Amino acid sequence: MNRKTMVLTAAIGLLTPALSACGSASGGGAGTGAIVVGTTDRFEAADYAPAPFDPAYAYDAGAWNVLRQTVQTLMHTPRGGGQPVPEAASDCRFTDTANESYRCTLRPGLTFAGGDPLTAKDVKFSIERVLAINAENGPSSLLSTIDTVEAKSADTVVFHLKTADATFPYKLSTPAAGIVSAKDYDAKKLRPGFAVDGSGPYTMKAETKGNQLVRAVFTKNPRYKGDIKLQNDKVELRSFADSESMGKALRDGSVHVVSRTLSPAQIAEFSAKPPKAVKLVPLPGLEIRYLGFNTDAPVVKDKAVRQALAAAVDRDALISKVYGKAAQPLYSLVPTSVTGHVNSFFNKYGEANTAKAADLLKNAGIKTPVKLTLNYTTDHYGDGTAAEFEQLKSQLNSTQLFDITVQGNDWADYRPAQKKGDYAAYGLGWFPDYPDADNFLAPFLEQDNFLGTPYANAAVRSRLIPESRRAADRTVAAPAIKEMQDIVADDVPVLPLWQGKQYVAARDEITGVEWSVNAISDLQLWELGRGVSG
Repeated sequence: MNRKTMVLTAAIGLLTPALSACGSASGGGAGTGAIVVGTTDRFEAADYAPAPFDPAYAYDAGAWNVLRQTVQTLMHTPRGGGQPVPEAASDCRFTDTANESYRCTLRPGLTFAGGDPLTAKDVKFSIERVLAINAENGPSSLLSTIDTVEAKSADTVVFHLKTADATFPYKLSTPAAGIVSAKDYDAKKLRPGFAVDGSGPYTMKAETKGNQLVRAVFTKNPRYKGDIKLQNDKVELRSFADSESMGKALRDGSVHVVSRTLSPAQIAEFSAKPPKAVKLVPLPGLEIRYLGFNTDAPVVKDKAVRQALAAAVDRDALISKVYGKAAQPLYSLVPTSVTGHVNSFFNKYGEANTAKAADLLKNAGIKTPVKLTLNYTTDHYGDGTAAEFEQLKSQLNSTQLFDITVQGNDWADYRPAQKKGDYAAYGLGWFPDYPDADNFLAPFLEQDNFLGTPYANAAVRSRLIPESRRAADRTVAAPAIKEMQDIVADDVPVLPLWQGKQYVAARDEITGVEWSVNAISDLQLWELGRGVSG
């Protein structure tokens, strides 16, 4: 996720793990009361982000992790990851060999938190609503392979697809397919503000100041019926101005769990010498960071310039000097642990090859140094971003092939400007919607893509993406996935830089921390509780 993934709408970022045992929502500190999560993310309802928690609008990691606690989906990612399993549904499956018809049967007795029954008509309403509203920067593209939705009976819904899509079960596990009621949500309009109503494991109450959410309290939904087993009754989320103040709150016990955003320095510190009664838990992660290019911009229109940047960048130095334990080098849009990954950029350019970069520019007749501004957002990805871009500037300028400047802007201005094509080169991140290679390729390469890029490759769009989606066995899709990665490495519409590692810091009395965030950064707040850590 436009994508979450990274799912990237206006001012909302990845929510961190937090849970509670029974107790007061305003509680804190050790012992009883709510388990409190700290976050440095901002949650705003403004002109540029009017409906942060509406499933038809929300398309970023933070908002989705609110929705995952409160709005049910037919499928969900199970504990520990893997293929999606039924959640609001009791059974879902393709009913044809072409992977173009998908049937789900709902669990018996489902109700919304307010008490109204949840039926197949609500599923149909919810999916058709997302597609009808088609919010700019929203998640409707995830559901674009749907042709029609049919409520066959009160408990049976059938999705008729336009084309084969073996990844469709994954898409039904995302909040884009969250089930809401026509009683609470207009079929053609977004629901502004922070209110959320669904049938998920928690209800949520928002405390606001002006247009900002300052505290969110999640309370166990007694009417919930689904696949999730809750280990707690209440969760509280608090927002902090920066990582330093959030870390202080963790040390003094007023916050119990933090993940986003721990600074690289905090991860190093907590790893070497954790504060008293605090544990640091490393978790698998699939977050990626990259440079994107407006391939129509004169300075980067010739792919030789983009290829030279790919050859010149030193990922190892970037990580060692800025991110340390928090990242690892990435040589493809597809992360290393995802089926189909190949190191296409390394295979083509190697690592920090200045001579190769010089040859690419010389052979294309491009005058050096190439003057280029690298743009980044100052307030969306954590404390390391500015240092990352200064390091990139230093690296590239030291080759004498480039004359790089860097420019940072607030996310509220940055993302619209990037989408409009105002930047020739820009930094973004991606948290996947689902852990399949398709979700690291199609969002950047298909028509109406997440980046709004003019770049288009006919073979990718007309042959390779459809071919990869026909394969229910994802290993069978590997040749098409490999070819797409190699095409990206040759054309360089994007330049992958690094893959993130996730860390959760928590007080010793909090249990279930190792299950609280999965590889695609889904919060699984129901896993956390209080007790004696094993």
